[in-house]
Amino acid sequence: MTNAQATGTAVDSEPAAAGGPGRGIAFLKGHGTENDFVIVPDPDGVLELSPAAVARICDRRAGIGGDGLLRVVRSAADPEARALAGEAEWFMDYRNGDGSVAEMCGNGVRVFARYLQHAGLAEAGDLAIATRAGVRRAHLAKTGDVTVSMGRAELLPDGVTVTVGDRSWPARNVNMGNPHAVAFVEDLGHAGELRGVPPFSPATVYPHGVNIEFVADRGPRHVAMRVHERGSGETRSCGTGACAVAVAAARRDGADPAVTGSPVTYRVDVLGGSLEITERPDGTVEMTGPAVIVAQGTLDPAWLVTALD
Repeated sequence: MTNAQATGTAVDSEPAAAGGPGRGIAFLKGHGTENDFVIVPDPDGVLELSPAAVARICDRRAGIGGDGLLRVVRSAADPEARALAGEAEWFMDYRNGDGSVAEMCGNGVRVFARYLQHAGLAEAGDLAIATRAGVRRAHLAKTGDVTVSMGRAELLPDGVTVTVGDRSWPARNVNMGNPHAVAFVEDLGHAGELRGVPPFSPATVYPHGVNIEFVADRGPRHVAMRVHERGSGETRSCGTGACAVAVAAARRDGADPAVTGSPVTYRVDVLGGSLEITERPDGTVEMTGPAVIVAQGTLDPAWLVTALD
């Protein structure tokens, strides 16, 4: 692994601020349906990771590589989460792969929960996790999938249009703690290469950018999607995006659990696997899917300083 010393044992590290003195910065690598993350344990909130440092760490050729970075910090030790410390011991400080801050990451919450279990900081069962979008509650099985209660979807006024080449589609404006534009297409190939941000209008609807999902039907209550994630580009999966897609598909199909009193479940296929999304009558959206820890090691802080020169 270039510029990082991979180890097969627990990391022997006293966390140091990025670019500061120390024996190394602990990291792990994990993924949820191939949406992959660098995990940085920082329980006491002593690390200072600038946007440039995060982007460098997430670089797939010059760093460790990841769609984003999860900093694991006690809520009481972080000013952004201190008010939530009474509800959730741990705060998921999520950064996009370009170093920008994001409100939420659904696959990230599952991987975050799996890390806490892996590190012996959480037992199987129910677990509360603080995020910038509020507290999210996860259920950890001893093995297998992780279920996360993602809160309620907010269906905002529509009127958004997404364009790729000479094709345009109306998009459903859904907020899952972060913004989504959901466009239903005949073929996922119509989304194009997704190297850049697909044009959307009016731009004023998403002043801070948006996650854009392209969705095709696969069967009854079964859809597939591709996604361009704000700050990361096209990713193999997006948990909040899958939740937004399931809710948008349910409304398109005339299903509303708040009206019928019965939950609605959709299977959402992503490039990296499948997620099960259930919307309950009280509006709560639950997401179930895999979360895997694949490696751990130490990042040399001297490399990070050199890399940022």
